[in-house]
Amino acid sequence: MINISDIRKQFPSLNRSVDNNTIIYLDGPAGTQVPQHVIDGVSDYYKNSNANVHGEFITSKETDKILDSTRTKAASLLGAENESCISIGQNMTSLCFSLAHAFSKTFSAGDEVIITELDHEANRGPWKILEDVGVIIKEVNLLDDGTLDYEDFENKITNKTVLVAMGMSSNAIGTLNDFKRVKNFIKNKKCYFLLDAVHYAPHFSIDVKEFGCDFLLCSAYKFYGPHIGILYSKPLLLDKLDTDNLIVQNQNSPYKIETGTLNHAACNGVSKAIDFISTLGEGNTYRDKLVDAYKKLGEHEYKLASLLYKELNKMEKITVIGQDFSNKKRTPTVSFTHKHKTPNEVCKILARNNICAWAGHFYALKAIQKLKLEKIGGVTRLGICVYNTEKEIRKTIDLISKI
Repeated sequence: MINISDIRKQFPSLNRSVDNNTIIYLDGPAGTQVPQHVIDGVSDYYKNSNANVHGEFITSKETDKILDSTRTKAASLLGAENESCISIGQNMTSLCFSLAHAFSKTFSAGDEVIITELDHEANRGPWKILEDVGVIIKEVNLLDDGTLDYEDFENKITNKTVLVAMGMSSNAIGTLNDFKRVKNFIKNKKCYFLLDAVHYAPHFSIDVKEFGCDFLLCSAYKFYGPHIGILYSKPLLLDKLDTDNLIVQNQNSPYKIETGTLNHAACNGVSKAIDFISTLGEGNTYRDKLVDAYKKLGEHEYKLASLLYKELNKMEKITVIGQDFSNKKRTPTVSFTHKHKTPNEVCKILARNNICAWAGHFYALKAIQKLKLEKIGGVTRLGICVYNTEKEIRKTIDLISKI
């Protein structure tokens, strides 16, 4: 078990109150709150080590060590082979566009790329630029229950498939996708397998070697860190791609997809965010502690999210979108609609009571359209994180029941 009281003490923002009421943060899927350890990591860098890389003086060498440490810890977080598999970018979207541009120089007219109707646009839009070179984009159907049509998925894979790009879970409605099943679909195909882990990485342990993916993308600000994107690539795989970069850039993995000077202070914050997660677990190695931490935080989040789902599902005016919580098939993200209020109107009522929630499509526009929810303004989304408490969830349930 994790000690929620001790965890909450590490987050300064959780102490903030308005009109003598503390703020309840259920907006985590759009970006979590940040522990003091991370804040200190960012500020300490500017106080003590602010410099560019590869110099002979002390602050430059400290910056080199910080970036190396960030890659090493991110490799542990993702179960990667080593730090040379970890590239850093402004965000997941920019890294995905960079990959798409590189593949546009590799793929040919008639090649096929598979995306899904459930995904965030960051894992849809970039791949559509490949149509400019004649690549055919196929979209896997989204079913009415908020899950992917895996029969359709398998049928869309052919000998012309060169890339399968899918999300591991839905940021809009919480669906957990069966990416391991999809990996089996392509085990005898010569195609790349890319996973979007942005909404998965805050809640579940990742093992890229076990998953068998060629690429995996995630965002540190979803798991208690600063706004930084992380790309995992199989060893030396980036070396085969013609990425956009300057001639002065290091042309080897993992650097060749990185453009310009990185945000060194934020990278130090990412390092500290992964440290924070590791402190929640036990084990002999850093990786062991991270895996154990995810098991513990996952149990806590699942308990709260399943309570939220169960109570909302009882309300006559509320329709919860997507799967139930049996067999842990959901992330701790619960989205719903109200019979008489728009999602944004619900959020305004919650906001007046210091409860942070989001309304809309959350850039998973295609999914919201397919589920016929766009005309009513999408859904109201509540996301559970490690620092949320049962008291907060029960207060939220009580308020929604009165709307």
